[in-house]
Amino acid sequence: MDGFESRLCFKQLFGNEQNKAITVVFLNAILQRTDRERIKDISFSNTESGGEYVEDKQSRLDLLVVTDDGERMNVEIQFTNKYDMIKRSIYYWSGIYRNPLQKRMSYKELSPVISINILNFNVFHQTERFHTTYHLFEDEEKFKLTNVMEFHFIEMPKLIKSWKEAKLDPWNDILARWLLMLGMVDHRNEKVYEGIYLELEELAMKDELLKKAFQNWEELSMTHEEYLAYESRLKHIMDEEAAKREAELRLQEVKEEAEKAIKEGREKGLEQGLEEGREQGREQGREEGRREGEKIGMENEKETIAHRLLETGINIEIVISSTKLPKEKVMEIQREIRE
Repeated sequence: MDGFESRLCFKQLFGNEQNKAITVVFLNAILQRTDRERIKDISFSNTESGGEYVEDKQSRLDLLVVTDDGERMNVEIQFTNKYDMIKRSIYYWSGIYRNPLQKRMSYKELSPVISINILNFNVFHQTERFHTTYHLFEDEEKFKLTNVMEFHFIEMPKLIKSWKEAKLDPWNDILARWLLMLGMVDHRNEKVYEGIYLELEELAMKDELLKKAFQNWEELSMTHEEYLAYESRLKHIMDEEAAKREAELRLQEVKEEAEKAIKEGREKGLEQGLEEGREQGREQGREEGRREGEKIGMENEKETIAHRLLETGINIEIVISSTKLPKEKVMEIQREIRE
């Protein structure tokens, strides 16, 4: 899949009204805002960006959205370094910023514009960070001039380098997992990073939106044979998850059965001990009955637990070890169950 096809896939995934929730999560991950400032909704805008005059060259943006707070965000994805990306990004930003200004409008009505550039090449050699953010600040005291201008540059080679050096944690870093999804295919060398692919497959089982995006990304970029292989691997992972969950539920059932058996054993032993105590006399019977009841109760408790465990198919050696009953007694209980 070349750069042009990849850009189309990107636009079909993140520029699709049906996938709006995916785009919102992706943008929030890039902007890394607090909960109060997070984007809650977006609308997709016309991606044609023109100059001030009719004869000006028209440019087509990859993805342009308007947030619920009125901010406009332009997301560009570039696979080859054909342009001066910094100047190109500023040029696109300026067109989007001034385009809504109509007659009788105030400059106050112009909304902030955020430019996000996802690049398959490096631009900044001053840093190893793959995601850098830029605003306008005063030179000496460093206070911000305005909030209408914001640029993000994401350099995918640095991202992959960080992943190879085990400096990324996609399980706890939402931005890392979404960018790795975009970066798992090396378009220049026509290869797929299998390690990223397998890790994201597993991650997708715990992140529904990532799962949906991951599946859509695969469907958009795979051949038919690759898609069938992916479906097979996904089924295998889901089967493993189901088997693990079934084992957990089975263990919980055994624990509940054991607790129930312990309670029944204690009640039965106490009742039997008190009855025998009454028969032996009021004073002496109470004390001896209590001791005898505890003894009988413990034995009954062990036998009840053994009975329940054997019924659930637990190995006889495990039952002996768990209850401390003699092997002959456990085998006797097993015979009773089979009869």
